[in-house]
Amino acid sequence: MPLETWTRWPSSEALAQERRSRPRQLLNFFSRTVLLSVIVWGTYATGRFTGWSAVLMAVRILVTVGLFYLLTRTTRVHRIGPALVVVAGLLATAALAHESGALLLANATWCAVAVIGLLRLPLAAALPSCVAALASYAVGSGDGFVAMLATVVGMVLLGYLLRLDGEARSSAQRLVEQQLAARAAEAESAALAERARIAREIHDVLAHSLSAQLVHLEAARLMLDRGAEREQIRERVVAARRMAQDGLVETRQALSALRGEFTPVGEFLVELARTEGAVLTVRGTPRPLAAEAGLAVRRTAQEALTNVRKHASGGACTLQLSYLQDDVELEIRNARSAPDAVSADLAASGSGYGLLGMRERAELLGGSLLAGPDNGGWRVLLRVPA
Repeated sequence: MPLETWTRWPSSEALAQERRSRPRQLLNFFSRTVLLSVIVWGTYATGRFTGWSAVLMAVRILVTVGLFYLLTRTTRVHRIGPALVVVAGLLATAALAHESGALLLANATWCAVAVIGLLRLPLAAALPSCVAALASYAVGSGDGFVAMLATVVGMVLLGYLLRLDGEARSSAQRLVEQQLAARAAEAESAALAERARIAREIHDVLAHSLSAQLVHLEAARLMLDRGAEREQIRERVVAARRMAQDGLVETRQALSALRGEFTPVGEFLVELARTEGAVLTVRGTPRPLAAEAGLAVRRTAQEALTNVRKHASGGACTLQLSYLQDDVELEIRNARSAPDAVSADLAASGSGYGLLGMRERAELLGGSLLAGPDNGGWRVLLRVPA
């Protein structure tokens, strides 16, 4: 048997009174009160103790009770030295009670020391304490051999079973605490994930909407600086106004998405392609997508078309949505457009974090996003599990 088994204290959860249930505490208090009452009554019922001897016996009973209290306190805080001193004091008190003729008090003290020792002390100290207490009982009890043997065996079994019960309750208590901690951690993790999702949605909506407005307003400013026609400038202002209206619509859609209310991705892309003047094709059999996958497709399409508007506003753009066996794939291609002063200045506007945000969103879902030059134009390819 490992050395740690002999020197390990019973768990503090099993010994702590406050860890026990209320009915168990009441039962424990009631049983101790009844036992003490029986011992006091049995000691004085013999008629041996009168006058000063009765007072001395009362003092011995109080000292014995106090020593048992000290034993519970010292074992609860795992102080082996003071605990063994208290055990020795109890054995001596029981011996003095036996010499005085208080057999019931002495026998009860010896049996209680044996049981409490097995329950509350490390095995290396519990076994010697139990042997000493039961040996004293066997010598001084005055009972027959069979009764004495039955009592000794019963005390050993009682102490051992109580020790096992305490360890079982301690294990159950630790398991409950671990489960509560795990649930708290899961709830905190879910809350953080939900906050991150909401923040991502708000960021994507604002980034797309405000970036689109900035494109048109910046174009209008550049046209003003170059003395462009009033009608051309008006078109840009009207487009910025339309982007603001679209931003409000997208905000409502994002709120609906956060509540789990989704417009089908296919319908969304049809409307987006029509608004941006792009061509949409669909491959495979359309099917409902998971919430996060659908959002990834929406936001990637919006961000990619915003980039097309900023960097290649005059070029053709195509979208292809493919429903694969386990994934969904969105490809956006745009051809090279003839550069002009306005588009060159617009290309320098914006934060430049759109591709990074799209890639992070895809990777969070276990997918991927590729973006780069393609035959003089630009290609964005999103693939996420569906």
